[in-house]
Amino acid sequence: MFINNIDPVAIQIFSLEIKWYSLSYIFGIIFGWLYCKKILANEQKLLTLFDDLITYIIIGVIFGGRLGYVIIYNLEYYLENLLEIFMIWNGGMSFHGGMVGVLIAVIIFSKKHKIDSYIFLDLISLSAPIGIFLGRVANFINSELYGRETDVAWSVKFIMVDNISRHPSQIYEAIFEGLVLFILLNYFYKKNIFVKPGLVSSMFLIFYSLFRFFLEFFRVPDPQLGFLVFQLTLGQIISVIFLIFGIYLFFIKKNEI
Repeated sequence: MFINNIDPVAIQIFSLEIKWYSLSYIFGIIFGWLYCKKILANEQKLLTLFDDLITYIIIGVIFGGRLGYVIIYNLEYYLENLLEIFMIWNGGMSFHGGMVGVLIAVIIFSKKHKIDSYIFLDLISLSAPIGIFLGRVANFINSELYGRETDVAWSVKFIMVDNISRHPSQIYEAIFEGLVLFILLNYFYKKNIFVKPGLVSSMFLIFYSLFRFFLEFFRVPDPQLGFLVFQLTLGQIISVIFLIFGIYLFFIKKNEI
């Protein structure tokens, strides 16, 4: 068993606090950007465009992720505490909301430059697991999105939460939604298994949704929501929706001439 009493503040300079959660977003974007630049090393035009796209992606991630969390997961609370909507450094981001935000940002950028948006969405899908991995590790450090009670040998006690031994569900998600997903997608890409734009994006949606759905069984549901239909969490229900869309997109793109 591991005792988690890690300080969520990574760096403190006088009254300025820089949290691990913030750093996970910063380095997730930087590492993802550098990885995409490596992939596009021989595509100068796309490389230049992708550098310009980064600003759109950052805006999409932040606004989409925050608004997604506020609207989907905790609307009643934020309607009573409007100023806290802007306090993203305290946590509270929705991955699915961030995904939609990035999708909208890429579509706007691609239409502006008259290029197939799936080219960029595939690149983002290949690198996104890097950010997911870092984000889940930050969730673990913050003692948030923790797991259900268990007595397995690798259980964790989150001292800032309670004295119960729990599944380190954040680490499960970091491994499967981050490392495993990164390896799978990049294997498919490097082996030229999915050559049509959009297929990598569809596989990202499919695998992420499957991993997220099953790993939610180890995670405590959001306290303000609890279990919903068929004793599923909201994260699982949203994952099913994205899974269906991913499967639909796969067959549409696979059969395109």
